[in-house]
Amino acid sequence: MFAVYAQEPNADSLLDSLVVGERPEPEVPDGWVRVHVKAASLNMHDLWTLRGVGIKPEQFPMILGCDGAGTLDDGSEVVIHSVINAPGWQGDDTLDPKRTLLTEKHQGTFADQVVVPARNVVPKPEALSFAEAATMGTAWLTAYRMLFVKSGLRPGQTMLVQGASGGVSTALVQLGRAAGFRVWVTGRTEEKRALATSLGAHQAFESGARLPERVDAVFETVGKATWSHSVKSLKPGGIIVVSGSTSGPDAHAELQRVFFLQLRVAGSTMGTRDELADLLAYLDLTGVRPQIGAELSFAEAPKGFQAMLDGDTAGKIVFTR
Repeated sequence: MFAVYAQEPNADSLLDSLVVGERPEPEVPDGWVRVHVKAASLNMHDLWTLRGVGIKPEQFPMILGCDGAGTLDDGSEVVIHSVINAPGWQGDDTLDPKRTLLTEKHQGTFADQVVVPARNVVPKPEALSFAEAATMGTAWLTAYRMLFVKSGLRPGQTMLVQGASGGVSTALVQLGRAAGFRVWVTGRTEEKRALATSLGAHQAFESGARLPERVDAVFETVGKATWSHSVKSLKPGGIIVVSGSTSGPDAHAELQRVFFLQLRVAGSTMGTRDELADLLAYLDLTGVRPQIGAELSFAEAPKGFQAMLDGDTAGKIVFTR
């Protein structure tokens, strides 16, 4: 079958390991289902896989792609939940110490077919296109959990999103505006800030800029480059919800400010199957739709990977067939 995969880990020149070609069709174990992929979206996690982070060398070749939407053998339209739990796990999907994401152990979604446990598919709302649905499982689910499960914000309060144009950031802007929060963002370029305001941000500021007032919550995916600004932007008792550190994890912790102002820091990773179902219902009810920055064919996957590597994103990059 057609697939986009990593031939081997390559930390120094990761795109040299990217192959657009053929892989064997997957077998379907008991309790699993086959999804015929119609669309799948690119995530930073796919770049880490190419680098060999979170995956053992002997697990290559690995078909890339955490997110996807498609049809089951019976024609049912579904969205894929990419957190694979250990057999018998009960409770929050994200707290299972043996959980994996697609592409860490099991082959991913950038292919004609992917197999996942039966519980890892959720019905796709008819109003969502396959391309829109394919952005939900990682970036939008991450944003949904950060905002509605972790932050404790109430409508009318002010939130700051660091980095204005990535998949999680644009999702936070759109979800926050629809939920009644005052949404502020930072962005490195005028273009990225304009994108955020077009998606619903009330104000957009240059990275590191002094804000008109402190905020109730900051949403962090950037890490080292923005961490100090995030801590300094919070009201006493405010919260930083962090789900990534794309600029590096070794941020200056600002611990004196954290304890003196009783700030809170909450980690957030992905989300649960139930949260994904709630997210899809939320979009169906509100009419909110994801910002797709580029829609490419699977054969054009290297172009999409290069854009993400260069930071040239304006929402989600989606591959379709």
